[in-house]
Amino acid sequence: MRSDEFYMHRALDQARLGLAAGEVPVGAVVVDAAGEIIGAGYNAPVAGHDPSAHAEIRALRDAGARLGNYRLDGCTLYVTLEPCLMCTGAIIHARLARLVYGAAEPRSGMVESKANLFAQPWYNHHVAVQGGILASRASRLLREFFASRRQV
Repeated sequence: MRSDEFYMHRALDQARLGLAAGEVPVGAVVVDAAGEIIGAGYNAPVAGHDPSAHAEIRALRDAGARLGNYRLDGCTLYVTLEPCLMCTGAIIHARLARLVYGAAEPRSGMVESKANLFAQPWYNHHVAVQGGILASRASRLLREFFASRRQV
């Protein structure tokens, strides 16, 4: 089985695709229990005129289409940035086994920064969470993106 760092590098590859497209560089991949990447996505709300086109949502949609099922039992989502409220809800509804994320998102993160929605007792499904994997690399991509925007 490959390491969390291996899959986070694949999520960072997706984030770089988003960066190249002019989007906020966040990337995600979904990995099944056998270690195969079955879904991938990067942020694309601007290009798609779609406020729900976050990296996590796009990766979950990709995996669900490949499996023919929105329930992704036994799968892990790797994402370069702590998920927001919308993405957290989608992760829980997809029935993922695990979430692994890179950098914290102090303004809207719903795992450690603003709240921990995954720890709430009212959900009938619980997701194991690991944060901080390759956080410095994910943060650097985001800082460089926003610094370049401020120069314009």
